[in-house]
Amino acid sequence: MFKNKCLLITGGTGSFGNAVLKRFLNTDIGEIRIFSRDEKKQDDMRKELKNDKVKFFIGDVRDYNSIDAAMHGVDYVFHAAALKQVPSCEFFPMEAVKTNVIGTENVLNAAIAHGVKKVICLSTDKAVYPINAMGISKAMMEKVMVAKSRTVSPEKTIICGTRYGNVMCSRGSVIPLFIQQIKNGQPLTVTDPNMTRYLMSLEDAVELVLFAFQNANQGDIFVQKAPASTIGDLAQAVKEIFNADNEIRIIGTRHGEKLYETLLTREEMAQAEDLGDYYRIPADTRDLNYDKYFTDGKYETSESLDYNSDNTERLDVPKIKELLLKQEYVQKELENWGVKV
Repeated sequence: MFKNKCLLITGGTGSFGNAVLKRFLNTDIGEIRIFSRDEKKQDDMRKELKNDKVKFFIGDVRDYNSIDAAMHGVDYVFHAAALKQVPSCEFFPMEAVKTNVIGTENVLNAAIAHGVKKVICLSTDKAVYPINAMGISKAMMEKVMVAKSRTVSPEKTIICGTRYGNVMCSRGSVIPLFIQQIKNGQPLTVTDPNMTRYLMSLEDAVELVLFAFQNANQGDIFVQKAPASTIGDLAQAVKEIFNADNEIRIIGTRHGEKLYETLLTREEMAQAEDLGDYYRIPADTRDLNYDKYFTDGKYETSESLDYNSDNTERLDVPKIKELLLKQEYVQKELENWGVKV
């Protein structure tokens, strides 16, 4: 499906971009464009890959001209560029707005202008019932994506989204932090041991985007069903894998953190299509005829609960260890640490 096609990845030097490269580099894809503002990461990636299929574009999604210049000749876009750290977005919320909201509009406008066939926008569970600036900005990103999808024919450009939970071993995630703390002989810092989070691999994140790519209607959002664990059990699992006896220290909830995360609201569950391993959330295609909002309803009410990290499949410590040991990052860290599995 990507034979001789050109794929642009915004935020392409991040964890997701690297996972996509690993998946596609040795296929018959024509070109992969890495768009980001970090020239050091691009240079590191260029030296490591040494592959003519990969082209690098310095730019920022906040700047329409830079993303517009990178969009010429592109067939498909995976839009992963974002500010993702909850604490930094709490302190600098307008920066989150500029990248996550305005940046997304720039990407979509440029894609439509250049006749890009499909755009997949990556979102997060923090966009659901958001309580922090990062989640609010991502929720607005989803609204921008759906609104923009109404303005273009699917025969020209399909715009859709994916929403997923914590990606294990991605930059800024807690697992690399725990491993570093073990290596430094420090306590493992846990905000609340009863806090639950989804556990997805980078490969799962790529598969979700590809599923959306193959199955999306205009404005759809796709969610992959995922297991979860408590943070306390996750810390214990990392300790046991590394044969460590570090203390687990409870430090309290940080800025903008929830006890558990949600991937679909109760209202979305009332209309979502269960596709087995995935949920499809169809776009609300009503127009600005206010009777349709205030007089005529569309969806039946539902007794369904929301889909969250507290009511999904809960992994115990042995199951978490099994999942962690499949992660390439953990395998390399164990090898460097001299731990035999």
